[in-house]
Amino acid sequence: MKLNCLIIDDEPMAVKVIQNHLKEFPDITVVNTFQHPLEALSVIESNSIDLIFLDINMPKITGLDFLKSISIKPHVIITTAYREFAVESFELDVADYLIKPIPFARFLKAIDKVRHLIQLEKGLSEPIVNKPHIFIKSDKKLIKVYLSEILFVESLKDYIKISTTAGDFLVLRSITSIEEELPNEYFLRIHRSFIVSVEKVKAVEGNTVEVSNRKIPIGRNYLKDAKRIILHITEDNEKP
Repeated sequence: MKLNCLIIDDEPMAVKVIQNHLKEFPDITVVNTFQHPLEALSVIESNSIDLIFLDINMPKITGLDFLKSISIKPHVIITTAYREFAVESFELDVADYLIKPIPFARFLKAIDKVRHLIQLEKGLSEPIVNKPHIFIKSDKKLIKVYLSEILFVESLKDYIKISTTAGDFLVLRSITSIEEELPNEYFLRIHRSFIVSVEKVKAVEGNTVEVSNRKIPIGRNYLKDAKRIILHITEDNEKP
C-alpha cells in the first residue's frame, strides 16, 4: 500500500527529522514540504494525499485552524512541541499526536496506526486482532516482533539480543531504551543486563530464573522485587 504525504512545519530541523524517519518507509512518498499551511491547499486539492504531518504553532494560521478550514481531510499526524492541544486535536479526528523531539519508535507506531485506518477504510483488511507488538531494526530491516513471542532481552555492550520463540535478533540500542518500550505489566528488569517476560518464567531457583531452558541471574538490587512480582503473578495465573 503506497502512501503520499505532506509535511507542514515552519521549523526546517523538525521537517528534517520527519524526512529522516520516513526514509525507513519506502512505501511512503513525501510529495512536498511547506512552511506555511496555506501554501499546501492547492496540493491537497489537486493530488491524492493520504497523510499530512502537521505542526500547530505556525505563522498566519495555526495547524488546527488550518485543519478546521479544509474540506478534503487526509489522515493527519500532529507534530508539535506543545502537549496542551492534544484533546482539541483528537476532537478533530487526527490519527495521532506526536510530541517533539519525536523518537523513531513512537513515530513508527503512528505510521502503523495510519496504515491500519486506511486499510479499514478501503476494506482491505479482515477484522483485525491487533496483537501487541514492537518494531525493531535488525539486519537493515524493520521487523515486527509480537510481545507474546519475546522470551527475554539481554544486553551485549552496545547491542541487545532479543530472544523470541521465532529466533534471536541483534539490535543496536540500549537495554534501557527497550525497557521503556515494553509494557512493565508483562516484562521485568531482573538484572542490569536482562529483561524477562514474566509469563515465560518456568522456574525460580535461588538467584536465577529459568526461561526457555536458559538460567538467567537476578541482580542483587533487583532480587526482592523480582521474586515478589514473579511469584505473585505465578500465583495469580494458577488460580481457577
